[in-house]
Amino acid sequence: MAEPWYRTTRRWGQTNLTEIDPQRYDRDFWTAHWRRSAVQGVIVNAGGIVAYYPSDVDLHYRAERLGDRDLFGEIAADARKEGLALLARMDCNRALPEFYQAHPDWFVVRSNGEPVVSQGRYVACVNSPYYHEHIPRILSEVIDRYRPDGFTDNSWTGVGASIVCHCRFCNEGFAGDAGASLPSDVDWDDPVYRRWIRWSYSCRMANWKRFNDVCRSAGGPDCLWLGMVNANPFGSHLSFADLREIGRESRIIMCDHQSRDQLNGFEQNAVNGALLHAVSSDDTIVPESMAHYVRGPQAFRRASMPQAEVRAWMLSGLAGGISPWWHHVGAAQEDRRQFDTSVDLFEWHRENERWLYGRTSIAEAGLVWSHENVDFYGRDDREYRAALPWRGFTAALTRARVPFTPVHADDIPDSPERLRTIILPDVAVLSDEQCSALVKFAEAGGGVLLTGRSGSLDIDGVARSRWPFETIAGARPTGRTLGADGSPSSSWEEPSGHCYLRLSRAEDHPPSPASASFAALLTKRFADTELLPFGGSLPEYEAHPQTDVAATFVPPFPIYPPEFSWMRNERTNTPALAAREVAGGGRVVLIAADIDRQYARLRLPDHGDLLACALEWAGPPPPVSVSGPGYLSCHAYLSDEAIVVHIVNLTAANQWPGYLELCPSVGPLTISVRHDLVERHLGQIRRARFLVAGNEIDVCASRTDGPLVVVDQVTTHEAVVLSAG
Repeated sequence: MAEPWYRTTRRWGQTNLTEIDPQRYDRDFWTAHWRRSAVQGVIVNAGGIVAYYPSDVDLHYRAERLGDRDLFGEIAADARKEGLALLARMDCNRALPEFYQAHPDWFVVRSNGEPVVSQGRYVACVNSPYYHEHIPRILSEVIDRYRPDGFTDNSWTGVGASIVCHCRFCNEGFAGDAGASLPSDVDWDDPVYRRWIRWSYSCRMANWKRFNDVCRSAGGPDCLWLGMVNANPFGSHLSFADLREIGRESRIIMCDHQSRDQLNGFEQNAVNGALLHAVSSDDTIVPESMAHYVRGPQAFRRASMPQAEVRAWMLSGLAGGISPWWHHVGAAQEDRRQFDTSVDLFEWHRENERWLYGRTSIAEAGLVWSHENVDFYGRDDREYRAALPWRGFTAALTRARVPFTPVHADDIPDSPERLRTIILPDVAVLSDEQCSALVKFAEAGGGVLLTGRSGSLDIDGVARSRWPFETIAGARPTGRTLGADGSPSSSWEEPSGHCYLRLSRAEDHPPSPASASFAALLTKRFADTELLPFGGSLPEYEAHPQTDVAATFVPPFPIYPPEFSWMRNERTNTPALAAREVAGGGRVVLIAADIDRQYARLRLPDHGDLLACALEWAGPPPPVSVSGPGYLSCHAYLSDEAIVVHIVNLTAANQWPGYLELCPSVGPLTISVRHDLVERHLGQIRRARFLVAGNEIDVCASRTDGPLVVVDQVTTHEAVVLSAG
């Protein structure tokens, strides 16, 4: 039997219609563009805030210039004629004043009784009949008339945590489910508000399941409502979208993360793919909307994004397991350059999809995240508290060319089998069960990196009376915080961020062979200095006698005038980095200093090197190593009796603000694979196939270092397939 569409449709295109498009949609042009870009599925507007078909649903607003035309129906017919999968796009979270006047109690109301209005439209409440009755009627009508394969909706989550809706449906629902009255406003210290946060997540998932029940009932078991998700768990617009739960529910994940941003570089798109596959499965197809119009500090919906910018984002996503999906706003464009931006990449994807699917990451380092930490630790400063430490590690691991995978805190393993090292980037909020799993992981021989306040708060964000990692980390928090308070000031008149780290030398304190080796590693990496810039803050810890304190904190001192810039306190006993080997062989590094957060802020190479050193000491060598010049995003997979190494060249690519115009070629690069992995999965490697260069070579295997393959040059990317023959 043929597999369902969500198992086979890997290349997508979206024409996001505007209200004037019924008068200018060129069916022949778009059909030809579908063919030229080798898409297998299309996404096009059907209804919600604007209907592009003659709907009979009461108060369903039709596009201004639709007239008697059934534009969605015409596009649907063209897509079916071309043999394409069809998803009907919805946007269901707001309506015009006429709708509000007919049903004022269906819309979000603030605690003072005022409705929430955006650009002249009233925002609908996710718990009202608008979502529970009106939208299901539209879904059923579209299915009955056009039989789409499913639906997308990028605004399905409604308002976020900054607004507590006080409509009668929220009042009644929260009282019935939580046994309490709605909180009046945002108050993270209020247990009722925290209960409302969790309840709000459950309301969104209830709608997800409700819409899918409607679609499957009307359209059959493979007719799916898919919403859309943004893979960055720290984005404010992700409010109440539980990525882990969605990954377990959805058969295909439609990702709406269209370009890089100020905080996250191009490599973020590979992380997007890894995260969404981690919460679903290796086999789940994860298409991502990739903007071909200008995005950045200022968006220009009618202009073409510089081609190199779009392509770097797309290639990073492909390396991380993302499926390509071009996205244009408007059916007719005066700036026609955008239509040629990615056609050749879609064709390359079509030719090489055998090696881009059905593969499993062989990354052995896991980077932990959770919505609870974002909500209950991040609170009103999610970027600084939660996103920056995560971003610091993703950047440092990418720079070190270490493959890694995101791990939800609920999925922390209790033994080092597939994952050998677990990293907690200031994940302060953890449940007792999550903490227990991490302790067992270390005691079973796994490597652990703990930064900042990791594990210091319970699942509600309340401080624990005892730190659960004292035994494995060999340290105890005092409750004090040192260094800069919040984001340091750049003013020379404010010295709070003018602090340093002092490295301990291996020969000065060898308490044990294991811990001395960490000090020795730092000594080797920083042979010509004992002092490194820091600039951040750290919770104060008291180290146990058997714990190796590899670096200590140097408190701030005046930075200006220069005559006053001398250390008032050159040496302290305050641990900044400490290492310990636990019973069972596990290695734990406590990174008290928020080096991960500062690396995300400052991108000082010293900070990236410190994070890389911690991982190097705590865990085994990476499964695949790539040496040579350039800033590269490297990913490794086991696929169809081969190892696939996908390298994306991001050298000089992450300037911000600005747009990538040219990526300089780098090379030669040398790829080596850890010998135990070769023996376990392939036995030997004899052939290397280059999917971008288009050639194959014989490989001379090395018994000590694993096979060595030289890549002469990489311009944008290269995917190397290593096989036994």
